[in-house]
Amino acid sequence: MIELHDVYFTPRGQRILEGISLRIAGGELFAIMGASGAGKSTILRLMNGLIKPDRGSIMVDGEDITGFSEQQLAPIRRKLGMVFQSAALFDSLTVAENVGFAWRKAKISRDEYLQRVKQTLEIVGLENVEHRMPAELSGGMRKRVGLARAIAMNPEALLYDEPTAGLDPVTSNRILDLIIDLRNRLAVTSVMVTHDLQAAFAAADRVALLYDGRLAFIGTVDEMRNTTDPLIRRFVTGGQVMDAG
Repeated sequence: MIELHDVYFTPRGQRILEGISLRIAGGELFAIMGASGAGKSTILRLMNGLIKPDRGSIMVDGEDITGFSEQQLAPIRRKLGMVFQSAALFDSLTVAENVGFAWRKAKISRDEYLQRVKQTLEIVGLENVEHRMPAELSGGMRKRVGLARAIAMNPEALLYDEPTAGLDPVTSNRILDLIIDLRNRLAVTSVMVTHDLQAAFAAADRVALLYDGRLAFIGTVDEMRNTTDPLIRRFVTGGQVMDAG
């Protein structure tokens, strides 16, 4: 469903990504790992057209979106729900208004609007928080509200930017369980970028390791665990893997 072909991204001459190629199948839960600052989040922004590569192409459902205008990207972004690391909620809006933002121009009654919000929040395990403000929520709750907002338009794929960052282990496990449940229940393609090895191993069908602007590994969790490549072994066993990006 989502493909990158020989993608380069070098803003102001700084090499971030160099020759990245990968294919993420429909319904797959794919994790991209690497050190902080490696360019993992850059790949997500390329996938939904927030930035454009210097070279290469981005394909969504077989359609090359690389040169798309903002107007052309609108239906693509409705297919790809983005869950930001900070949740990126609108601080001045209630939880209900954040989740229902996608429907703000829809011709539906107030009752139907509120029912949709309630049902969407129930999917992510939240109840009776519609009238609360983002500042009143815990970090884990904000993450779930951000996820509810992303699934409100029934996307075909969900892009997760460091979904467990800044969370305690118990809350992290709840978020991972939710990511797996949504993939299974909604049959969405899921792409998760993370520096959390255990999170990726717990959730993903396949994993990739980004190192020095390139993908040093793509394969299943078992293949990564059992690799004899010294670079990958250092990452798997907790050794430091530095990245020039």
